[in-house]
Amino acid sequence: MALSVPAIMKTTAARLSALYLLLFALCAVLLVLYMTSLSVRMLTAQTQETINDEVLGLARAYQRGGLPLLVRVVEQRSRQPGANLYLIADANGQILTGNVQSLEPGVIEAEGWTTEPFSYRRFGEGELERQRNPVSDPNEPAQSEVQAEGEKGHNAVALVLRLPNQMIMLVGRDLGEPERFRAVIRRALMLALGMMGVGGLLIWFFVGRAALKRIDSVSEASRRIMGGDLSGRLPVTGAGDEFDRLSENLNSMLARIATLNEGLKQVSDNIAHDLKTPLTRLRNRAEATLSGKHNTSGYRQALEGTIAESDQLIKTFNAILMISRLEAGYSSESTTRVDLAAAVHDVVELYEPVAEEGGVTLETSVQGSFLVDGNRELIGQALSNIVDNAIKYSTDSTSRPTVRVTLERIGSEIRLAVSDNGQGIPDDVDRARVTERFVRLEKSRSQPGSGLGLSLAKAIMTFHNGRLELLPGNPGLSVVMSFPGREDR
Repeated sequence: MALSVPAIMKTTAARLSALYLLLFALCAVLLVLYMTSLSVRMLTAQTQETINDEVLGLARAYQRGGLPLLVRVVEQRSRQPGANLYLIADANGQILTGNVQSLEPGVIEAEGWTTEPFSYRRFGEGELERQRNPVSDPNEPAQSEVQAEGEKGHNAVALVLRLPNQMIMLVGRDLGEPERFRAVIRRALMLALGMMGVGGLLIWFFVGRAALKRIDSVSEASRRIMGGDLSGRLPVTGAGDEFDRLSENLNSMLARIATLNEGLKQVSDNIAHDLKTPLTRLRNRAEATLSGKHNTSGYRQALEGTIAESDQLIKTFNAILMISRLEAGYSSESTTRVDLAAAVHDVVELYEPVAEEGGVTLETSVQGSFLVDGNRELIGQALSNIVDNAIKYSTDSTSRPTVRVTLERIGSEIRLAVSDNGQGIPDDVDRARVTERFVRLEKSRSQPGSGLGLSLAKAIMTFHNGRLELLPGNPGLSVVMSFPGREDR
């Protein structure tokens, strides 16, 4: 989608890019200015040191041979390639010898180092310039010509000395090298800033626009989800970047929310359907008791039946609350080290009379003692529900009904399995549905129960970071509780 420049600058990505570009440009300018200033100072110090050495050499020549030897040395050095600036003038400033043809006014009037760089022309450059550009007025004053020529010349620094005979000697050095260095640095700076600007635009065009498009797609998906479409998901490109990680986490959260909402809907429907029957029985029993003539024993028996039905309803609601708390990841139950072998022994001992009364053989196979981090009461309740179901539904077996409880370690997991040889659940879809709340595959509802046992067991295993699996037993059904193993120290 097209955005105007003010709209683009309102985005975080564009503002960060602009700030980083400004920061880099400022740092580059400061660095270049510092390096340029440092280099110029170093070159200036080197220039002054060179001039001082030249002055010392000329001073020794003057001491040995006076002015004639000094003039010969100056003329000799002036003709060398890349020579420094040499000038000897009389007391009035008239140039006598050297390689300097003209200076800007006032340079040789003060003794010592020149305070500012001055303009000059080397010997012969003025004549060449006049040949290229003839002067229209040959009667122009000489001083003006010298000044004009000086202003058009080169820049230099020099040391001006007064000789004992009041003659003036100037030794200097051209500043062309530092100036050229400064120009190179300036061009490099402009090129670097230009490349940074172009690079910033390219990065924004190829990276920033892509990020903005992804943010727009996330916003669009979020609007659809807020509109009520919980099946919508945030886009994931597969790049594995922070946008994908954020989208994956939010998608997992949305999937969890959708599951909880669906579970809440199912619970509401199932409560309205499955709890209607016991409430209707309570009402009918109370109505029948009131409409008939009963003695004290009859009324007492009716009240006891009502209490029993009420207790069953309370147990159902307690199971619903426990499942909701465990599925939400919140429970007031504390966790400790639990010995699964001891928990199996207690549950089997509790259900042996029930199994014996129903003609069911209850067997155990526990291979050692296994410790897990969990809550003993919750694990015992889950195992009790599973064993109770196995005993109830193994009575349909064509052979001798048998329920077998096994505990063993397989790989990194500790598996607690309860198997029976009843009819089982041959359909894979039914095995997945039976762990949902209030789901009972028995159409006749001849067996007592509310359809919450396996759902509670599944919630308990989720609370313990484990899983509950229903596997075909051929014949029968095998319910497996898989706990993550732990290293005992």
